[in-house]
Amino acid sequence: MTDQPELKTIGLTPAIYCANQALFHVTRGVPLGDALSMASDFLFLAKKLTEDAAYATDTDRHARAAHYLTAMSKAVVDDAVKVLNRDRDNEMASKRAGAKAEG
Repeated sequence: MTDQPELKTIGLTPAIYCANQALFHVTRGVPLGDALSMASDFLFLAKKLTEDAAYATDTDRHARAAHYLTAMSKAVVDDAVKVLNRDRDNEMASKRAGAKAEG
């Protein structure tokens, strides 16, 4: 059995834009499990804030906070997908190259 290296974020995904440029982005090198756990926490908090926003009609602060949390969560998930697809695409390219060399 071969040991696989721990998957980590690649840090290519921006989260929130300001003046048409990324203000925040996912940091490179965070273990994928930890990053996805944090995204899950963000989404839980966003869910609770949107529930509060449904009842607090005097302000939009709950909705704005939920918006930023979901934007950060999406960036983490998108970065994780890039890592997983990169590894899958590399594996498929290796298989194609092996098949081409054989035949």
